[in-house]
Amino acid sequence: MSKFGIALAALALTVFPSCLCVADNQPGSAPSSAQQAPAATTSANPTAPTPMVTRKVTAYTLPPDLYKKARDRSRIHFRLALISFVYGLIVLWVILHWKLGVKYRDWAESSSSKRFLQSLVFSPLLLLTIAFLTLPVDIYSEMLEKQFGISVQGWGSWIWDWIKMQLIQLAIFTILIWLLYAVIRRSSRRWWFYFWLVSLPISVFVLFIAPWVVDPLFNKFEPLQLRDPPLTTALEQMVLRAGENIPPERMFWMNASEKTTALDAYVTGLGASKRIVVFDTTIGKMDTPQIVYGAGHEMGHYILLHIVKGLVFFALLLLLFFYMAYRLIGWVLTRWGATWSVRGLDDWASLPALMLLLSLFSFVASPLANAYSRHQEHQADQYGLEVTHGLTPESGQVAAQAFQVLGEVDLADPDPNPVDVFLFYDHPSIPDRIQFCLTYDPWSKGGHGEFVK
Repeated sequence: MSKFGIALAALALTVFPSCLCVADNQPGSAPSSAQQAPAATTSANPTAPTPMVTRKVTAYTLPPDLYKKARDRSRIHFRLALISFVYGLIVLWVILHWKLGVKYRDWAESSSSKRFLQSLVFSPLLLLTIAFLTLPVDIYSEMLEKQFGISVQGWGSWIWDWIKMQLIQLAIFTILIWLLYAVIRRSSRRWWFYFWLVSLPISVFVLFIAPWVVDPLFNKFEPLQLRDPPLTTALEQMVLRAGENIPPERMFWMNASEKTTALDAYVTGLGASKRIVVFDTTIGKMDTPQIVYGAGHEMGHYILLHIVKGLVFFALLLLLFFYMAYRLIGWVLTRWGATWSVRGLDDWASLPALMLLLSLFSFVASPLANAYSRHQEHQADQYGLEVTHGLTPESGQVAAQAFQVLGEVDLADPDPNPVDVFLFYDHPSIPDRIQFCLTYDPWSKGGHGEFVK
C-alpha cells in the first residue's frame, strides 16, 4: 500500500501516537522503503540513473558507486531504527521520572471538573512534549534523506508539514485519550476490550476520509487524464481486467517532485474514496507498462482483500497488546506509581507508562507483523504479474525492470542484513522480488495464474 501496513497505520498508529516510534523512518520508510513495490513509496537519488530501465534485467545489480551508497544507507538506517526505539523509551521514562504527566494532570484537573475539558488540556500538552523531545531524531532522519539525495524539500516546508501532522494527531488522539480514560473509569477490568471495540470504527473512518481530508494538506493532486491520457487509458484496461471500479475521475497525478525524488503509484481509500495516485516523479522515471505493473500490484491488495485481512490481523494483535497492558500495568504502577506520583490507572498521568508498555509490545511483535506484511506484498507482486499478463508483452521482464528502477533510485541494499530484514522489512527485498518476477511463469507450462485465471 502507499504506507507501511495500511492496516497497522489505521489501527496501531491511530490509537496510539506514531511518535512512540520516534523516527518517521521506521519499517517501510527507513531501510524498508528501499524494498517497496513499484506502487509503494520509494526514494530517488540524484546520482542514480534517471532514464527508464529498458535493458534486459537478469538480476538486481548496482554500479560500484551506487552499491556503496546503498550499503551505507542501509547500515545507517538499521542503526537508526534501533536507536530510535531505545530513544523513544527513554523519552517516555524521562516524562515519568520528571513527573511531567503529573504536572499536566494537575493543570488539567484545576482547569475544569469535566473530563473532556481536562483531556483538552492534558492530551495536547503530553503529545506535544513527546513530539518536541523526539523532534531531534526526526530532523536527523530528514538530514540523512537530504544527504543521500532523497529529500529535496526545503526546511521551511518540512517544518510546516511537521506542524500540520502534529495538529492532525492532536485532534485524533485528544479524543481517543478521552475515550480511553472514560472506558477505564467505567470498567477497570474490561477497559482493554471495550476501548479496542471503540477504536475499530474510528480507524476505518480515518482510512475512509484520509484521501479527501488529510492527503491534500500535504500534496497537490490533479486529474491524471489531464496530465497523461495514455497512462490513464492503460490503467483503465488493467482496472477493468481486475474487475474493480476505479473510473478515470478517481485517477490522480500528484506533484511529489516539490518535496521528494521518491517514486510512487498507489491505490488508497475505501469505497467512494478509493483512487489511484501516480507521482509525477514516477512518470518521469518509468514507462507506462512499468507503472501499470506497479498499479496492478496495488490493485492486488484490494482484490485479495488485504485491507480487510490486514485490519483483522492487526486488530487482533492490538487486542493482544491491550490485554497484555491490562495484565502488566497494575504491577508497573504498584512498583513505581508512587515514585512517579501516579495515583492509579484511571489517572491521566498513567498514560506515559501505558504507552511505554505498548511500545515494548509493538517492538517485540514487529517481526511477526512485518512477516505478515511481506507475505501480503509478495502476493500483491504475484497478482501484479498475473493481471498484466496478456496486457503487457513480457510482463515478468517489465516488472523486473520496474524493481530495478526502484532499486537504483532508492538505493535498495543488494545484500540486506538478515537481522534488519527480520525486524524491520515490511516488504521483500528488491533482489528477491526481481528473482520472483523473472521466474514466475505458470503460463509457459500451460497453466494459469493463481489469482487471475
